[in-house]
Amino acid sequence: MSSATFVDRIDPFAKRSLKKKSKKTQGSSRYRNSQDVELLQLAQLKDVSVLEQEELFHRKLRQCCVAFDFMDPVTDLKGKEIKRNTLNELVEYITAGRGVLTESVYPEIIKMISANLFRTLPPSENPDFDPEEDDPTLEASWPHLQLVYEFFLRFLESSDFQPTIGKKVIDQKFVLQLLDLFDSEDPRERDFLKTVLHRIYGKFLGLRAFIRKQINNIFLRFVYETEHFNGVGELLEILGSIINGFALPLKVEHKQFLVKVLLPLHKVKCLSLYHAQLAYCVVQFLEKDATLTEPVVRGLLKFWPKTCSQKEVMFLGEIEEILDVIEPSQFVKIQEPLFRQIARCVSSPHFQVAERALYFWNNEYIMSLIEENNHVIMGIMFPALYRISKEHWNQTIVALVYNVLKTFMEMNSKLFDDLTASYKSERQKEKKREKERDELWKRLNELEMERRAAITGPSSTPVPTTTAPVTRARP
Repeated sequence: MSSATFVDRIDPFAKRSLKKKSKKTQGSSRYRNSQDVELLQLAQLKDVSVLEQEELFHRKLRQCCVAFDFMDPVTDLKGKEIKRNTLNELVEYITAGRGVLTESVYPEIIKMISANLFRTLPPSENPDFDPEEDDPTLEASWPHLQLVYEFFLRFLESSDFQPTIGKKVIDQKFVLQLLDLFDSEDPRERDFLKTVLHRIYGKFLGLRAFIRKQINNIFLRFVYETEHFNGVGELLEILGSIINGFALPLKVEHKQFLVKVLLPLHKVKCLSLYHAQLAYCVVQFLEKDATLTEPVVRGLLKFWPKTCSQKEVMFLGEIEEILDVIEPSQFVKIQEPLFRQIARCVSSPHFQVAERALYFWNNEYIMSLIEENNHVIMGIMFPALYRISKEHWNQTIVALVYNVLKTFMEMNSKLFDDLTASYKSERQKEKKREKERDELWKRLNELEMERRAAITGPSSTPVPTTTAPVTRARP
């Protein structure tokens, strides 16, 4: 699925600055409380005997628990370089070595990983940060963090890794801290986290329900409280893979997640940042269970944007993806409310919205569904299409509308003629009503002028108006 989205540059509701903000670097290491420790260069693991390697491995892991402040690029240069070289060596050792993951080393590995990764994320330096336009704030300590993430991945993917031992140190608390890191502004870190969490989900069956529940909580907090969390797209990518592996029939828990969590994610204003991943998850559910089509489409119609054309274009794209996999029996259930919304989109003065809606008629499968149900859909779409063909300001839209009308005429010429006659008759009645209304207002104006003339009388002097009540003398 392409992650590209339509960007509406003339949307009056999109408030974007014209100036791009420069890329910044920020270090979360300055939020650590660690004492200065001078690192010593240890011997290479390959240079010592097999008996000494495990002890040296432990020493190197403990050495890598020391954190450095990268906000000052000239301090601790020697220590930073020693740690970087040590981390590189550990990555190679755990990748090429066999039998190096003994039970005693698991706690040391997790301790080293926790010491480096789990930290207080720095607050955003730009409160008006726009992820679509501004460059992200990068993590200053990335030279070390990247190697720690690589080591963690090699550890989880090692042929020697034993989940039965690993579950003693990779527990719910560890997963919670890992999920908190998804709010990092650095996309490189979120990309590593996505892969790491997916590996943990695959290897630890006992943590799967917990991981899904915590992701659920993150999304609910994002939708209903903060509307800010940097890792929504990455978490949705993981969920897309998880949903793909769901067994049938789907559990009630999974269906509730779709309706109560995934669908409300559509209403957040920064939808464009993760819409591609969200649409993929929704379609995955529908491919698993076609009976979910009606609640999904009705949910999308409920959250349909009213004032943002960019979001409308995204919704229309998602609807087309849903229609690509919909079953004809399910299409019948949602065709009326769906095509009433499509008719409104086709009538939109914003040409990108109208154009995206009219592109549905270029899809062969959607066309076959429309043809099977033309007696319903033509009646819904015809008034909007006929009016647009006469009134729309954009000639490209008018040309597309003529093509759609032509396909309708070829589908069912008798119904097309009936709808044309009915529309013209309704238009004549409407014009007659407008004329009668105009004449009524004209007559009311004339009566008002006559009333005023009667009040003023033959004298040219205007009658003064007073707000005081008129009092009459008693007889």
